[in-house]
Amino acid sequence: MRLDEYVTVYDVARRFPSIADLRNLCRSLAMVDAILSPDWEGRYCSFNAGWADGEEMASMRNGSGDEYSIVFSAAGAYVRGFDHEASMSPYGNDGEPWPGVIDEVPEVFRRFVEEPAFTDEDEVPVVTSCLWRGATDDRWQHGVIDFPAGCSDPDGATGLFELLVDRSPEAFQRFAEDYYEVPVDLEAVRDVYDLRPLSQKLVSSLNSEVTLAELAEDIAEIGYPQPVRDAI
Repeated sequence: MRLDEYVTVYDVARRFPSIADLRNLCRSLAMVDAILSPDWEGRYCSFNAGWADGEEMASMRNGSGDEYSIVFSAAGAYVRGFDHEASMSPYGNDGEPWPGVIDEVPEVFRRFVEEPAFTDEDEVPVVTSCLWRGATDDRWQHGVIDFPAGCSDPDGATGLFELLVDRSPEAFQRFAEDYYEVPVDLEAVRDVYDLRPLSQKLVSSLNSEVTLAELAEDIAEIGYPQPVRDAI
């Protein structure tokens, strides 16, 4: 499903997959991005399977100031999104997160609200949209929010989470061809989305200038399935 109209975190919560499926998707996005963009600084999506003890983090940075972070832990998953131009930015609200965005985050995830990586130099949470889901929850949760009137994309959810809502390889192909300005092999993207172990042939079909051996550190950091022994 493409986000052809503006949505909010309310809509995203209804469309997000399970925690396990979201984690797998985030690993796939990070892996295909690592192949397309060997320079880490230029990547759109990343995944760190060893972010902290017992915790993994998926992240996105679009290079223009918008980002998301998703922490996966035994407690479940916590999602923070920030659109720097959103009407609900803390920087347009007297330096405070928009009412309701993080007020109801449960105690088990509360420390992520105050996580230094997710706050600015004044310890203000850098957030315009927030979701969470406990390990035993049957759906994604969000705060009760009075969205600003007259704003088409008040919390930035439309652009921030598009690849997590439309989970098709075709959606990534469209995005990547626009973002990286190169042709992107759809079947190769399908293979990575299926978490198939990489081969040099698969890597080369996405980026002929990258070798499988050069991706070893990325594969380990992402926690992507290891290549077959003779694939390098």
